[in-house]
Amino acid sequence: MSHKLYEDALAYHATPTPGKIAIRITKPTKTQRDLSLAYSPGVAEPVRRIARNPEDAYRYTAKGNLVAVITDGSAVLGLGNVGALAGKPVMEGKGVLFKTFADIDVFDIEVNADTPDAFIDTVARIADTFGGINLEDIAAPHCFRIERELRERLDIPVFHDDQHGTAVIAAAGLLNALQLAGKRIEDMRAVCLGAGAAGIATMNLLIRLGARRENLLMVDRKGVVHTGRDDLNEFKQGFAVNTDRRTLDDACADADVFIGVSGPDLFTTDMLRSMAATPIVFALANPDPEILPELAHKTRDDVIVATGRSDYPNQINNVLGFPYIFRGALDVRARTINDDMLVAAVHALAALTHEPVPQEVLDAYGLEALAFGPDYIIPKPFDPRLIERLPPAIAEAARQSGVARD
Repeated sequence: MSHKLYEDALAYHATPTPGKIAIRITKPTKTQRDLSLAYSPGVAEPVRRIARNPEDAYRYTAKGNLVAVITDGSAVLGLGNVGALAGKPVMEGKGVLFKTFADIDVFDIEVNADTPDAFIDTVARIADTFGGINLEDIAAPHCFRIERELRERLDIPVFHDDQHGTAVIAAAGLLNALQLAGKRIEDMRAVCLGAGAAGIATMNLLIRLGARRENLLMVDRKGVVHTGRDDLNEFKQGFAVNTDRRTLDDACADADVFIGVSGPDLFTTDMLRSMAATPIVFALANPDPEILPELAHKTRDDVIVATGRSDYPNQINNVLGFPYIFRGALDVRARTINDDMLVAAVHALAALTHEPVPQEVLDAYGLEALAFGPDYIIPKPFDPRLIERLPPAIAEAARQSGVARD
């Protein structure tokens, strides 16, 4: 990034009011009677109702439209373990996105916790405040255990966006890319470079969509995740395959799909040349991808490329997912966000890309035309149809799978 952009970002966050979010009052407070309803003595009656029936909290408080965005600061963006407080600008930013795209209110919460147990206990104790919890920027492998245990303890949606948000958007784009390439997910051979939160969640979701586990190769810093390794945590072990391939070069040979959730410039032109016909490359490291799209296209004229960046086509952007996933879950007071809901989000996103693009989307991106094809396999973030299509699909999946209260 340029020095000017950093300076502009600091000014944006500091002036005219520090930070990016605030609280607004939703009821009148102009008269003595207003105050007697808002607080004492009137407030006693909703207190009594909720004490008798906790579900009434959804009727008489903001719980049903309030999400906690919570971090321990252990994996903030690409900056690493900067600590909980330093993660606050990102958590506020997530609140901005929730409100802008899905009209969901957010409290950002930064937790100083030295252990996963301390973090889990803290979040569990405050969970009654919220209709849902979005975990953010928590390092692997602790993030897997934290999400799993909080889901087991709580009866509201707990969602780690770094895992499932990335997985949903990548999977939707991949289904469309496979269609363009004339390939089926059941037959594809895929390589995932990066065995952290996003990589493992994406591979799990692809399996749920029909990919065969034996056709998926995961690669970490030590090479291919295979059954002969004795250094794998429980989450990587689920992707250990019996193979003689050991390096990323080995893994990419004849692969149909490369998914990178790792670091810049780790996917080479030789690796791309070794892939199967019409290769699909999702180079999602941000801000610098595993391979630049222009280099990929120069190397193979049949390649389909996606990145995590807004200045290239096919941006795999989590804002296409989490606001609408939570909107759908909150609308039916879901007890959790399950695989059925994630799959519904994938299919709704993939299907939307096949429809004619509204003029307002073209105007927002300065485009004259946009249609399903190699440079448009996923909707644009400012597509107004997202709020119309995704939440109802997710809500219906919640109902059908039995996790909706409403």
